[in-house]
Amino acid sequence: MESGKKDKDLNINQKELDLLVANIIPTSRYFEVRFDHLQEQINDLKMGQRDIKLEMDKRFDLVDKRFEQVDKRFEQIDKRFEQVDRRFEQVDKRLDQMNAKLDTIIERVDVKIDAGLRENRSLTVKLFSFAMIFSAISMAGLLAKMMGLF
Repeated sequence: MESGKKDKDLNINQKELDLLVANIIPTSRYFEVRFDHLQEQINDLKMGQRDIKLEMDKRFDLVDKRFEQVDKRFEQIDKRFEQVDRRFEQVDKRLDQMNAKLDTIIERVDVKIDAGLRENRSLTVKLFSFAMIFSAISMAGLLAKMMGLF
């Protein structure tokens, strides 16, 4: 008999089981609401990411424009350096011309100095010869006076 009573206590009809499931286990509507909420959050994140990407694209476009401006400035600077280089080339050519002129002037001066030195050497030899002859005559006169020739 006891086993019969146990069977009677365990028997639950469908209505009671539906009521029990409805109160204890959340309905699928709850999960649908939760999943919809999660999907909205995911969609919000995707929209935020898209907005950030668009903003970053705009900023990169601005950075690209700034780099283009900087590139243009560098091109202008390069042109100026080319002008300075051309000017230095002109100055170098002029200095080379001046060096050539100075070399010719120095050669002329050297030739004149060499000619003057040759002239001075010959004059020095002449004067030295004159001085030696004068000294020799003076010595001869002194010897003649000492010997009583005069």
